[in-house]
Amino acid sequence: MNKSGTSRGRRRGSPDTREAILTVARRRFLADGYAPVTMRAIAAEAGVDAALISYFFGSKKGLFGAVLGLVANPPEVLASALPGDPATLPERVLHALLTAWDDPERGGPLIFMVRTAPQDPELTRLVREILEREMIDRIAEYLGGHDARARAGAFGTQLAGLIFARYLFAVEPVASMAPDELIHRLAPGGRAVLYRSPHRPRIR
Repeated sequence: MNKSGTSRGRRRGSPDTREAILTVARRRFLADGYAPVTMRAIAAEAGVDAALISYFFGSKKGLFGAVLGLVANPPEVLASALPGDPATLPERVLHALLTAWDDPERGGPLIFMVRTAPQDPELTRLVREILEREMIDRIAEYLGGHDARARAGAFGTQLAGLIFARYLFAVEPVASMAPDELIHRLAPGGRAVLYRSPHRPRIR
């Protein structure tokens, strides 16, 4: 027994511990990509218990968001919008996206990420992997059925176009349009790529 009252071994939760985890995670994500890196491996290298990563960041997605300094983590924003009626999925996703990106505190880091990623090949690869695995694949899993991933990818492209037009290039009238109006105008297109077969003739 340690009479000094302090315990040896892995570090407990503290601001220093959190920063140690982030330092290791940032290096491992950039070096190895998102999928191969495990929370257990990060914990071992940082010298902490794996439960501390869950305590600080909630999940691997949350850890990734913290590594990039994101207050609103895109995969978690999407995850919050998925549960519900499939018919209104475009409305829920658009509402979640606009709420996060329009918010001055949460949207700023997201815009910074999109502007910065193309300047760094490793960061570009990592962000692309996250978008494919944690967003497009999640939507495809939710949809199920034939060509689910292609439909999810097409919907993701629509969302990306909205982000670039509204937040990066400030294209009018999209940049200043009210969120409810944007959702009203864009949701039908989202529904079309998510649920309409490209081989089915349009009914006039």
